Amino acid sequence: MQRTRSSIKNLIVALIGQIFGLIVSYLARIVFLRYLDAEYLGLNGLFTNLLTMLALVELGVGPAMVFSLYKPLAENDTEKVKSLMQLYKRAYMLIGLLIFALGLAFTPFYPALINDLPDIPRLNLIYLLFVANTAVSYLYSYKRSLIITDQKRYIATIYRYGFYILLNVGQILILVLTRNYILFLLLQVFSTWLENYLVSRKADRMYPFLSEKNVRKVDPQTVTGIKKNVGAMLFHKIGEIFVTASNNIFMAKFVNLTAVGIFSNYELVTNAIKMVTSQIFQSVVASVGNLNASETEADREKLYRTFQATNFVGFWVFAFCAVALLVLLNPFIALSFGEDLIFELPVVILIVITFYISGMRRAILTYRDAAGLYWIDRYKPLAESVIKVATTIPLALKMGVAGIFLGTIISTLTTCFWVEPYVLYRYVLRQKLSAYFRKYFEYTLIGVIACLITVWITGFVPQSGWSGLLIKGLLCAVIPNAIFIIFFYRTPEFQYLVEKLSGVFRSLKSRFSAADHQ
Repeated sequence: MQRTRSSIKNLIVALIGQIFGLIVSYLARIVFLRYLDAEYLGLNGLFTNLLTMLALVELGVGPAMVFSLYKPLAENDTEKVKSLMQLYKRAYMLIGLLIFALGLAFTPFYPALINDLPDIPRLNLIYLLFVANTAVSYLYSYKRSLIITDQKRYIATIYRYGFYILLNVGQILILVLTRNYILFLLLQVFSTWLENYLVSRKADRMYPFLSEKNVRKVDPQTVTGIKKNVGAMLFHKIGEIFVTASNNIFMAKFVNLTAVGIFSNYELVTNAIKMVTSQIFQSVVASVGNLNASETEADREKLYRTFQATNFVGFWVFAFCAVALLVLLNPFIALSFGEDLIFELPVVILIVITFYISGMRRAILTYRDAAGLYWIDRYKPLAESVIKVATTIPLALKMGVAGIFLGTIISTLTTCFWVEPYVLYRYVLRQKLSAYFRKYFEYTLIGVIACLITVWITGFVPQSGWSGLLIKGLLCAVIPNAIFIIFFYRTPEFQYLVEKLSGVFRSLKSRFSAADHQ
């Protein structure tokens, strides 16, 4: 129950912060497009993805760090936690310096990635501010990981969204008053530094032992394990970057910067949904890691039951979101940003399919991260990257934007789709893999049925504009969820979730009752 309460607390705080963050980021995007050209938006997306690729030098230290902290935290081994945090402090300082140095060195070469270079003043300074923001993000951030690993993600979330909202409000004011993109970026760099600094101070107050000077060296066995995971995560980072962060780069090179700007509006929506839904999985990963570190072999069945429930939640959430995106995405973008900033329906369908496939991996990746399974499938991301590049370039030349997303789908289905569940089921859950794929195809079939019915019914809505979008949105909220309840309310996964939530509500009710009697 303690793990469940921690997960729900983390989730509630994250969802509240995300809702406010979505509202302010949506308003900021409208202001951005009103006061700056669409090419600035494309440049913003391109440089963000480019710096994501430079962040490859992190070498997967973050996930390896989080995994190595689960066991000492579960055992209250503060001496080992101190040693690990000292090690990660040095690692993150080095990573920040390396990213800044590599970013500087790449300055003469980034224009080669842009087809039809835009006439934007101080382009090099803009690029260097993106470099500085990425480098600064590594200062103090290692202490944030300790808070998250200790099942207190909600604390880091409060800081994250508090600063995110303030940053967007400040950037809106800068654009309205000055239209100065340089000031816009300078505020972003300062906000990144200040947030990490204050989170670091909070961690020092929560864990006073971090300020102690008597820190032992990390034992050789732990260092060997960390190096092994870091080495494996290097491969995973390469795959992640080539598959996700490369889309804008391919678009800038093989289509144009305007296409990058248009896609950034779609990314604004899909990434916002991913950020909201990812809270569901991020809020439980520390609890899963704690369970995996502290429970005996006899409790594997308990771990398997929680995975089945998490996977079921993942399907429900991402299938519902995929249906809503297919119906609402183009009308929403057209009404918000303009009819000239939308893609054709085939491209939107490919974006939604990519979103769904990626979302259905979340449960697997959550349990993989909690178990530290980075080494076993370390070559999978390399194969994924090779397939991505080999398929995307010819498809992009032939089909434009659609070819880029089709390349992403092909690379994911031929690698991650089967390798990741295979590794988890064999080495952690120790169950038959066929059960996973049977569920996957059953879920997807019902999701497709829900999608077709919803698209058909919403096609009868006569209204246009915001009123029509609202009616379609209400139908999207009701129809697919009603279909899922009809199909799944008798399943063990559904009943397990009802049981867990009922237990939490009973616990909360008893707490409030006890407080009233005091």
